[in-house]
Amino acid sequence: MNGILFIVEEAPEGGLIARALGESIFTEADDVKSLHQQVHDAVHCHFEEGRVPQKISLC
Repeated sequence: MNGILFIVEEAPEGGLIARALGESIFTEADDVKSLHQQVHDAVHCHFEEGRVPQKISLC
């Protein structure tokens, strides 16, 4: 897998939610900077070593 795409939405209770397309990865954070770190951490936890996508995109 070369890349993974996350859809970002505002959370009803505040902050942001990111959901991966095609994978069971979901995370949330209070701001964009924190969300980028949370997504990075979630992706690296979800995939086995050597299978982590090279590109992580948020839209």
